[in-house]
Amino acid sequence: MSTDLWVNETLYPDWGQRFRIKRELARTKSEFQDIAIFDTYSHGRVMLLDGVVQITEADEFTYQEMITHVPLLAHGAAENVLIIGAGDGGVLRRVVQHSTVKRAVMVEIDGAVIDLCKQFMPAIAGDAWNDKRAEVIVGDGIDYVRKAPDASFDAIIVDSTDPIGVGEVLFTDEFYANAARILTGSGVIVNQCGVPSMQSDELRDTSLRRAKFFPRVGAYVAAVPTYVGGFMTLGFATKAANFENASVETIRARAAAAGVLGETRYWSPEVHAAAFALPPYIAEVLPQH
Repeated sequence: MSTDLWVNETLYPDWGQRFRIKRELARTKSEFQDIAIFDTYSHGRVMLLDGVVQITEADEFTYQEMITHVPLLAHGAAENVLIIGAGDGGVLRRVVQHSTVKRAVMVEIDGAVIDLCKQFMPAIAGDAWNDKRAEVIVGDGIDYVRKAPDASFDAIIVDSTDPIGVGEVLFTDEFYANAARILTGSGVIVNQCGVPSMQSDELRDTSLRRAKFFPRVGAYVAAVPTYVGGFMTLGFATKAANFENASVETIRARAAAAGVLGETRYWSPEVHAAAFALPPYIAEVLPQH
């Protein structure tokens, strides 16, 4: 009889993935969600929130690099960055890799996620928690955005769960209206919009909502193995007309100036440019300009 132990993801009722585990490292119910961290044979340490895979040590770099480096380098002059969610610290780590960033504010509603990731997945954030430019707040991102001064950030990176449960309020009209208000004149907001082959409504609905408050709305893609179902979309909304049109040479120069060129495993200037070339089945979901 097999003694293998497996954990099954529960994102979809009819399709999923599972991991063979060495041991369970942590399992708790916080004020906001169920948190579980496992050591697996194939993907290193894996964190699930409410039964849904959030991050694995094996492929976290793909998602973290693309949700961070693309908006910051497409913007080209982002000095003040707001991160909402991202309690594992991986986005913060990539933001502070940019020597051009002067201030990185991270607002995570669930302090238990931060604490458990610091304890069991410390390599995800590395030394980012101690960076002098970083301000880490355990609190409500919606409330923070509501109270933040006008034009106080150049970029907002939302690394949240899907628009259910604790993450639902990060996909509302009120949130995007305030996000537009606190962004500077060429500011950009980026957040994950799911896997369109399984979650096309998420990309469509979020894009339509953002289009009420931003003149330019779109998406780019990244292939994250454990976000199963094909391309993951990262939706953006910006006040800049040419956000996705910078040349490979321009992006390369910006990355070199920021100190991130050659420091990545998925992102590159060529991948950056290509990520905006959407397959038709994804492009057709977006509002037409």
